[in-house]
Amino acid sequence: MASDPDDDPRIGDISEGTVLRAILARTSTASHAILGPGDDAAVISAPSASVVATTDTLVDGPDFRTAWSSGYDLGWKAAAVNLADVAAMGATPTALLVALAVPRDARLSFVSAMADGFREACDALAPGCAVVGGDLTVSELLMIAVTALGDLGGRRSVTRAGARPGDIVALAGELGAAAAGLETLFGRFRDGETPIAVDADALDDTARQGLERQLRPRPPVRLGVVAADAGATAMMDVSDGLALDAGRMADASGVTIDFSGAAIDELAFAGDRARALAGGEDHGLLAVFPADVPLPEGFRALGSVTARGADGVLLDGAPIAHTGWDPYRDWDGVVG
Repeated sequence: MASDPDDDPRIGDISEGTVLRAILARTSTASHAILGPGDDAAVISAPSASVVATTDTLVDGPDFRTAWSSGYDLGWKAAAVNLADVAAMGATPTALLVALAVPRDARLSFVSAMADGFREACDALAPGCAVVGGDLTVSELLMIAVTALGDLGGRRSVTRAGARPGDIVALAGELGAAAAGLETLFGRFRDGETPIAVDADALDDTARQGLERQLRPRPPVRLGVVAADAGATAMMDVSDGLALDAGRMADASGVTIDFSGAAIDELAFAGDRARALAGGEDHGLLAVFPADVPLPEGFRALGSVTARGADGVLLDGAPIAHTGWDPYRDWDGVVG
């Protein structure tokens, strides 16, 4: 039975206040919030006197397709990718600020489901973090901009620039799963160039797992603090592909990172090494530790750091291409 339009109105037919009330009814309380949603700005405590801040924008077209992603998926993913960036600095996520630009024809239920996705991603990945405010406007294009805040808890921030020769490179998370899901979307759920609705029941278990990781990534957020406490010298979120992001870390640190092919193969989703190196959006944590420090829970060794050579990233001692997701290069025909 079709839903009653009066029960699920278009965004363009109702007031901003109605939409905001629907969103706020689905928002948890952030444990660091002194003043939450409802005023001109939120007030968030910063016990360590240092605030980690990051922002990310998802745009319909280059970043997602509404034929493939539900409102819940988009809320979850928008939260997850920002939580991962906070974790990569060695911080605990404390609050999210969300700005939505929503087409007038979008239904209230879609926006409400997005709020559910934000709440449940925070509860699952970063308990105590929640949406504390933001902005809402109408637009021809659906856009989701998120600012995430985090607290260092008195510890130092872990940047990309601290890797040193002799250190061990390790990863917490997955390699290539989200990229496999993206391949499934483009390969199975298009009519010509037009995206069509996803039928997960038509997929085998491996394809379904990849699809889940593409639409609702699960970065190991809590392990950012674990890595920092274990003495990580450098760390970053792997959002654009292992080879590309490792190249960024190598450049920032002035070193070369040499990956082990055997170690990559052990972590590669469905055994696909090329996808593990080039596929983005798994949002694992790439971290570097001193050689005399035991790797903390959840991290697997992938290689080592050497003095800077002609190439920033090697695989078993041989140069590899820094392939991965680049929105300025790969926008046409690809969702990143």
